[in-house]
Amino acid sequence: MSAVAENDRVAPIIAISGVSRFYRRGVDEVHALDNVSLHINPGHFIAFMGPSGSGKSTLLNLVSGIDRPSSGEVYVVGQKLNDLSEDELADWRARHVGLIFQFFNLMPVLNARDNVALPLLLTRLDKSERLRRAETALRIVGLEDRLTHHPRTLSGGEQQRVAIARAIVTDPDLIVADEPTGDLDARNAEAILSLLRQLKNDFGKTIVMVTHDPRALRFVDQAFHLDKGLLLEGEDAERAHEAILLAAGGSTTTGARIER
Repeated sequence: MSAVAENDRVAPIIAISGVSRFYRRGVDEVHALDNVSLHINPGHFIAFMGPSGSGKSTLLNLVSGIDRPSSGEVYVVGQKLNDLSEDELADWRARHVGLIFQFFNLMPVLNARDNVALPLLLTRLDKSERLRRAETALRIVGLEDRLTHHPRTLSGGEQQRVAIARAIVTDPDLIVADEPTGDLDARNAEAILSLLRQLKNDFGKTIVMVTHDPRALRFVDQAFHLDKGLLLEGEDAERAHEAILLAAGGSTTTGARIER
């Protein structure tokens, strides 16, 4: 049985069927993912969780069109990504995906507004419209008073908010976040998770996140657990879920649903 975020009557924004990803490491073949299938419906906030080497980052890269499967099919926003060339994938990502990284990846010589406007350089918008949209995105993340600040003058939490504004400035169908709280303290981590949840609630954004952070379980709609390239389901997923809760101090308070 494949893992499904909600009922099958809603057309999924992500549909992955029988996907495997193999790498060559010398004479060895590494199975990063092994026959993974899942559907994610629009407007959901999803977490991929698991230990290092479990395949969660590989799965995120497949969903965002950064990597390709060795076998199986990946459909995102109605497009079969397997069929696209490298140039077509780059164009598809620019139109449909907003990327958020652990280490922010801001340009130090640019202020917040110009950093946010960078993805719009790939569009036909003139400079004034690019800056206007960047200011709107910064206002959404609560940084309208930091437009002309450079990254070195911003806190870690503020830098990640700038990175989130950059991810949403093109109004993407899908927001992909790779360990977005990994370089933040507890207070800023919770603030960023809350902001991502707000983007889901207020703007209907679909968000797919890789994280080790057990706090994420209070903010996401569903957590998919991976281990050794396999998507866990049933009792295995339940045990992985409980282990994360125990690591967080034993709390069972969570908004996340898991595949049982």
